[in-house]
Amino acid sequence: MHEWMLDNGFTPHLVVDAKREGVRVPEAHVKDGKIVLNVSPTATRALSLGNDAVTFEARFGGVSQQLVIPVGAVLGIYARETGQGMVFGEDDAPKPSPEGDEPSPSPPPTPSSPAAGSKRAKLKIVK
Repeated sequence: MHEWMLDNGFTPHLVVDAKREGVRVPEAHVKDGKIVLNVSPTATRALSLGNDAVTFEARFGGVSQQLVIPVGAVLGIYARETGQGMVFGEDDAPKPSPEGDEPSPSPPPTPSSPAAGSKRAKLKIVK
């Protein structure tokens, strides 16, 4: 999604659960336990979108800070200009394996109806 937004001239923003373990963001900018971060190339330095975490440097109040966001803390991504993007549910967060070494692979998605109470991530417009 990040790459697609950049390719189409949009500004990607991450919505992050700032209360999750391992999250390192400026507390002064956290509201209601969440923070919205501009992750465009002009707003970040050394952006790394890894399988385990999103890391980058950004300036807040003129002070450069190193941010660390474990992938499980990312609640969604959207384009500032359109408000469109993806919201991720808790079912999408990587689960630790019994050995604790690597996340266990997720089972392939199965079709389900919303009436069945599915908690899978769905594409929706975020305003």
